[in-house]
Amino acid sequence: MGGKRKKNDESGNDEVEEETRSSKKKMRTEKKEQLRPSTIKNKEKRSEVHAKLKRQKKLEKRAKAKARDAAEKRALELGEEPPAKKVPRTIENTRELDETVCKPDDEELFAGNDADEFSSILNRHHTPKILITTCRFNSTRGPAFISELLSVIPNAHYFKRGTYDLKKIVEYANNKDFTSIIVVHTNRREPDALLIIGLPDGPTAHFKLSNLVLRKDIKAHGNPTSHKPELVLNNFTTRLGHRIGRLIQSLFPQDPEFKGRRVVTFHNQRDFIFFRHHRYIFETKEVKKTESKGKKDKDGNSENVPENKTIARLQECGPRFTLKLISLQHGTFDTKGGEYEWVHKPEMDTSRRRFFL
Repeated sequence: MGGKRKKNDESGNDEVEEETRSSKKKMRTEKKEQLRPSTIKNKEKRSEVHAKLKRQKKLEKRAKAKARDAAEKRALELGEEPPAKKVPRTIENTRELDETVCKPDDEELFAGNDADEFSSILNRHHTPKILITTCRFNSTRGPAFISELLSVIPNAHYFKRGTYDLKKIVEYANNKDFTSIIVVHTNRREPDALLIIGLPDGPTAHFKLSNLVLRKDIKAHGNPTSHKPELVLNNFTTRLGHRIGRLIQSLFPQDPEFKGRRVVTFHNQRDFIFFRHHRYIFETKEVKKTESKGKKDKDGNSENVPENKTIARLQECGPRFTLKLISLQHGTFDTKGGEYEWVHKPEMDTSRRRFFL
């Protein structure tokens, strides 16, 4: 009797030991799976583990995409609504709520458009006429940038600054029926700011200029023609953004010549205004289309019928730069007694998801 008990006890101990071994194995495998490549000191092993994890993630992503496509196809075959597509969370679509965001039914905003400083130009009562000048201490890249601005903005004229005060230039421009003044400010031989002054009653916008790339530095760039360009303004959603958009719009004629195929774009993203200048080109290419197996020529070979296909592509003309609004001032330029509509201050940047344009 006693010997039998010992055997049973030993078999029970063996089962417990096997369970503990299996649980330890599971823990080791889980630890290996949770092991991060950054914790591995050996470079070769680290890169191997990293490549393995990357491959695994790619396969998982592909499997999810296949399952999603299969579910959509199944729903369409059954006549049901396909599952809703997930919208990725971005900084733009999770921005802080802003009361000044314009709505399509904002009657007050559209009523104010007919009475603001830009209405005469935007309603085609006056043709835009732009005076472009520099700061007093000009640089080497300044004139090159101004010459490209002259090719972008129709009816723009360059005047040398000399020692004239900006108030005198504003007075001269008013007498000569200019509608706007653009002042290119340079620092350390590099253009770093733009001042846009609306005439005769303002407003004055001060922009920080960065990431300037001239036409000659753009690979496979195109040369613009003298046609009036089409203007594209993107994502100016708030009241301040709407006002800045109308200020930019007042620099260009409101009757674009579409045959010139020129497009000037001001794209606002996270309060940075990206400027791009393109030409769109239509090309016809021959694409060989293979007919079905039934149709063959006299020799018994399948026919290759050439098909003309029109392809549209963009060619960048330059320049390329980024603007950031620093201030918007009532009236023409006045540093001492000027009243500001909006000024950017460091304490306003409370969140990455807070935008003003």
